[in-house]
Amino acid sequence: MIKRQKSEQWYINFPAAVAQAMEFDKGEIVEWVIEDKKKMVLKRKSKVVKEDKKKP
Repeated sequence: MIKRQKSEQWYINFPAAVAQAMEFDKGEIVEWVIEDKKKMVLKRKSKVVKEDKKKP
């Protein structure tokens, strides 16, 4: 857990195979929706736009 002045954050790690199967991108923003004590749903908020590094 990371404690900040006004909030707390938790990081969740997925096995690489799960992250690859879900096609997660570095820095992607997701939201967890808690339906009940046994079920959380992961919703993608946005995709990170990858910049084309070949452009001058």
